[in-house]
Parts: sequence; structure tokens; C-alpha cells
Amino acid sequence: MSEAKRILAVDDDRIFLKIVEHDLTKNGFSVITAQSGEEGILLAKTESPDLILLDIQMPNIEGGEVVEILQESLQTQDIPIIFVTALLSKDEEIKRKNIIGGHYFLSKPYKIEELLEKIDKYLG
Repeated sequence: MSEAKRILAVDDDRIFLKIVEHDLTKNGFSVITAQSGEEGILLAKTESPDLILLDIQMPNIEGGEVVEILQESLQTQDIPIIFVTALLSKDEEIKRKNIIGGHYFLSKPYKIEELLEKIDKYLG
């Protein structure tokens, strides 16, 4: 049996992290969580996840800045990132075809089927 794909979820909302960890673990993924952009960057470098779920609006370092920092490092530049954010509505999601800054995104609250579909596009 192959090893579970590792997903790093970065969000300052503890409840969201618990929900996403539960949903993804139930679907066969190994989940690492970080409650800040700084912690997310550190874990991306030390844990080498297969994919990162990233909130945009966080204190200190926002999601966009996290992406810039990760893309500057050879160690983390190729890790796919999916933004999961409350900043954009479902209508905005449809209008932008689920892409922001070249990365897929989902608006909160997400549907697990939609999240799994986006993850599968990268890891399938």
C-alpha cells in the first residue's frame, strides 16, 4: 500500500483546521496543520508536504506573502498550493474559474467534494 499523501493546511482559524483535518484524514490523507503563515513556511520546509491548503487573510504574513516566500526557495517552490478563503464568494469563485494568482482556490465554507476534486487535479 502506498504512503498517504501529506497535506499542509495553513489557517489562523483553529476550528477550520480541525474540520479540514477530519475531512481529509477520513479520505486517506495525512494532514499537518499550521496556525500562522510563519508556521506554515517552517512546516513546508521541514515536512515537505505534497500539497498546501492556504488561507489568504491571516495576521502577520498573509497567504500571498507565504506563496512568495515558498516560491523563492528551491526546497518548496514546486509544492502545489490551493487557497481556501472566506475573502471570495462562491460567485467570485465561478467568475474567476477557481484560479487566483495561478493557484486554484475555494471559498469557505467549502464542499468536501470540491476540495477533493481540486486536490486530485494536483495529486491524482
